[in-house]
Amino acid sequence: MVRGLWQQAEQRDPFPVYDPGPADPDCDVCVALVAQRTECYWLRDLSGAVDCNVEIRRHPHAGVSR
Repeated sequence: MVRGLWQQAEQRDPFPVYDPGPADPDCDVCVALVAQRTECYWLRDLSGAVDCNVEIRRHPHAGVSR
């Protein structure tokens, strides 16, 4: 298929951001946020999934530096 000048090629994100895993797998808050994020993906609530990612990244843990 030939693309004309007016047709835009498919765009890809040059810097994909992956979902963070819990900093401490034994932390109940992190485990709950990962479960909530999974549910948001199932419901196609991408805003909620991003909110969970932010909370996971910001959740403090004693002795774990980020």
